[in-house]
Amino acid sequence: MSAIVNGKREQVNVGREQVHVVESGPVDGVPLLLTSGLGGAWFDWSPTVELLRDEYRVTVFDRPGLGLSPAPIAWPALRRDTATLEALAERAGRPVVVLAHSMAAFHAEALARLRPGLVRGMVLADPSYERDARVVIRAAPVLAPLAKATGVALSATRLARVAGPRVRRLILGRTSRRDEAVPDDAVRSVYGRGTVIGTVIAEELAYREVAADLARLRERRPFPPIPLVVVTALGDVDRAGAKREWSEGHARLAAMSPRGRHVELPDALHMVPLDRPDVIADAVAGLRPRDRSPVFEAP
Repeated sequence: MSAIVNGKREQVNVGREQVHVVESGPVDGVPLLLTSGLGGAWFDWSPTVELLRDEYRVTVFDRPGLGLSPAPIAWPALRRDTATLEALAERAGRPVVVLAHSMAAFHAEALARLRPGLVRGMVLADPSYERDARVVIRAAPVLAPLAKATGVALSATRLARVAGPRVRRLILGRTSRRDEAVPDDAVRSVYGRGTVIGTVIAEELAYREVAADLARLRERRPFPPIPLVVVTALGDVDRAGAKREWSEGHARLAAMSPRGRHVELPDALHMVPLDRPDVIADAVAGLRPRDRSPVFEAP
């Protein structure tokens, strides 16, 4: 019987950054690398991990400044966060299956385009999609220090411990039909930190620039022909036209690969990893019959 790792936590050096990593599952299992949406934490994936860790080697992490990761050296950018994924994929044992939620889909797609040999397959859970991602002025690098200062100020006045968890509850109430997957103390230990609040603001500020950088990367580097599943949540998209546009955008993402598949969830909300872990687990299982093909290497 292979060795089992359940909930092993550590701080891992990734270039100049440190990230909080949680590993579980059989040591010789197919490696899965899970990355959360904007401002997310490792526990957003807890219900999904419960379904996957008996068979797969699961690695879930917090981006720099989020979750239990220390404050970042460099602020959010496509280059930084793709490099983080790359280092963790190498560490997990190449090639990996990447599961990405929301904005983290930008980083996952960039990894597949830049280092296709690292990626065995991919599941994108209600991924961010921007049809026109151009930016005129790059303000995020200038505003990032202000985001950091806001986080420091909130910590100094202890407002972070009050405001952070409350805002998290408000957002989760709109994007999920379930409670937190972890106790309140765990939520406060993350969203009560000024560093996390400042980093969430910085990720929001960088969003358009990350999308624009990915759009330019798409022009230069092809997406590899790996198994790909794109899951679309439509339950919190109000207008019929918006639903159609969101679904069509995700269909375009699935069409990046000749082995892509698009799954619609008409009633699901945005936090698919929390609310519909069964769908994510089925998507991962659906990649396996095609995994016999050789790993794609860039020319």
